[in-house]
Amino acid sequence: MIVVHGTSDVPARARGGAYAIGNFDGVHRGHQALLRATRKQAGEPGVPAGVILFEPHPREFFQPDKPHFRLTPLQRKLELLEQFGLDAAVVLKFDAALAGLTAQDFIEQIVIGALAARHIVIGYDFRFGKARAGDPETMRRAGEALGFGVTVVAQVAEAGEVFSSNAIRAELAQGDVAGAAQMLGHWWRVSGEVIGGFKRGTGLGFPTANIALAPGTALAHGIYAARVHVDGETYGGAAYLGTRPTFDDGAPMLEVFLLGFDGDLYGREIAVEFVDYVRADTKFASVEALKEQVARDCAKAQAILGAAPAKPVK
Repeated sequence: MIVVHGTSDVPARARGGAYAIGNFDGVHRGHQALLRATRKQAGEPGVPAGVILFEPHPREFFQPDKPHFRLTPLQRKLELLEQFGLDAAVVLKFDAALAGLTAQDFIEQIVIGALAARHIVIGYDFRFGKARAGDPETMRRAGEALGFGVTVVAQVAEAGEVFSSNAIRAELAQGDVAGAAQMLGHWWRVSGEVIGGFKRGTGLGFPTANIALAPGTALAHGIYAARVHVDGETYGGAAYLGTRPTFDDGAPMLEVFLLGFDGDLYGREIAVEFVDYVRADTKFASVEALKEQVARDCAKAQAILGAAPAKPVK
């Protein structure tokens, strides 16, 4: 997949294609409907199917002091977009200059001028341009005037539940990682470099790989069944997020015990994929009681992972 940052030097092979526009945070099943429509509209060999996305998320630009819970950092987002068959991703820096473009300027300068798009795909609730003045009807009228096609994808839902990034964040805030995965169409994951901790897991007989979560990450505290990806290998794991109330009630950190792994992970990048919730964070009366519970947690996590499919939905 071609990744283009900005519009000053767009390669020829990324021009003249079908492009979906959006933030695509999570690349969830609603987004995937846009991606399918984009691939369909590209249609023929040599015509790129791509996305136009914004970095940072506009909410981070307009509310810089309020941490935003991003479901997918840029690199993970690009990985998912490539997995779903996209040929190109145009990453636009969301700054004062971009925020100040009128809807018409956005279309003329970016959609037509930089990308020479032949077709645009947007969601039913898409808003763009200064003061969010542009909407799907704005895009349709521009397409008719300037000669590009427009597809507006309707709301995507299942059993009355609309797939949206906000709904997924709400599921994760309650610890329902399995419910979030159903809306995502893939397991939600976080990545990071393994850092040092207090080695309390080692003292309990369950050494953990610790990573710090990005500011704004609002996952419910507790124990989770997880898959851990390390250098192309995948291990089952029991992941803990919490304040360690039995010990110090300190700052939350993600701590993962890898089932069947024996080695040193310090300084290495790992990805933790959340499959299901095991239990809430709890303060124990003694370290021995905690140790016994952790053993039960690991056994339960292993059982969950043994029964879990490779993907949450087909």
